[in-house]
Amino acid sequence: MKNHIKKGIELLFIMSLFLFAVSGCGAQKEKTVVTFQTWNPADTGPESPIYKIINSFEKENPDIDINYVYVGSDLHADRLRINLMEGDGPDVFGLSAGASFDEFRDFEENLTPYCEDTWGPEWEKKFLDPCLGIIKDEKGDTLGLPLGQTFAGFLWADVNMMKKYGCDVPSNYKEMQETCGILRENGLYPLAIGAGDSWVNLDMWMTIAADVDRDALYDAIEGKVSFETDSIIESFEIWQSSFTNGVFQDKAIRMPLYDKVNDMFQREGSIPMFVNGSWAMNMYTLRDTKTYENFNSDDSEHEVFLIDWDNDGIVSPVTASADVILCMNPESKVKDAAFRWMDYLVNEGQKILVNEYLEYMPTLKDLEIDVKGLSADGEKNLRYIIENGKNNVAGTRGIKYPDLNLAVCRALKDLALGEVTPEEAAKEIQEVSRNTIR
Repeated sequence: MKNHIKKGIELLFIMSLFLFAVSGCGAQKEKTVVTFQTWNPADTGPESPIYKIINSFEKENPDIDINYVYVGSDLHADRLRINLMEGDGPDVFGLSAGASFDEFRDFEENLTPYCEDTWGPEWEKKFLDPCLGIIKDEKGDTLGLPLGQTFAGFLWADVNMMKKYGCDVPSNYKEMQETCGILRENGLYPLAIGAGDSWVNLDMWMTIAADVDRDALYDAIEGKVSFETDSIIESFEIWQSSFTNGVFQDKAIRMPLYDKVNDMFQREGSIPMFVNGSWAMNMYTLRDTKTYENFNSDDSEHEVFLIDWDNDGIVSPVTASADVILCMNPESKVKDAAFRWMDYLVNEGQKILVNEYLEYMPTLKDLEIDVKGLSADGEKNLRYIIENGKNNVAGTRGIKYPDLNLAVCRALKDLALGEVTPEEAAKEIQEVSRNTIR
């Protein structure tokens, strides 16, 4: 009898252990995986800021794993479109403001309910006004979150290299032509541009066009005036002449910004000037040996600057936009977890991206720029960018209408190659503009 009782007790004990295990009390709960695809913030190696943000998020949210998928800017949009159309898209993805954001409209979840639930009914007050308008559709639905703000149209100079050849940083287009002539005579690059990238060309031309007549530029984009106006044609003339009069380097149209032209300035220190935006401030925070020596040695000196492109005595403005808009896939099976990641990335992540890495300028109203350990040279250039971002913005960076955006980019390339005249380019763009639905 005692043996039967003993065996019964042992059986009950074994069964209790089994029930304890299968109940989940003793087993690790399966994590939710959120897939995030973007070209920016980029995977630049183990020290990339995106990994720091992901690691921090996963520590605070142990029930979620982030599957980060980096795709270079040249392939990101195409690959994203295919995956989304096939029903295999990421849960969260980054898009450029403008045409790309519009093109993916069918794949962007309305985030307004998530924003209200997470941040309250007055959540819009979190963001700077220029960044808020670009993330909404015509119905007022919020289709993305602005991760960081950027300003385009800046030029950068290696002051020491310029001085070595008797050159000052130019202040207008006439001086730029003279300076580039001297640099060429000494076997150096003039003003280098990554004209192999259509977005670089659009950024640069919009700054030139805004310098000539900002109202005409934005009125033409909105269909209020023709692209065949004198001021728009003048901006095309300046753009085209920069390829024919030696301001831009030879064969510039074949050279991408990343990693060709950018590396020549940032890592090699082999060219005196190049075209890049406010995000190039991250050259001061990168810790790879070559970049660090180039930008943080005791005798290094670089200058971010703007010039007067039409020689009327007024320096050009910059254009501004959210550089990355975070969107949620409507077909995501993990939307709540996906928005937790978006919330963290746009808040805690943005603080890291701005104040530790200078990848962006803020989109959040309460985010103060406070970069620790920045060199005097870096602080000077950061002040210049902030000042122009506050007081010298022509308007939105980019063109949000896909067909019109494509037509302008195609015309800029044809102008660079000398295949069309400024008048012909304006006429071709206007034909597309006339049929653009706005």
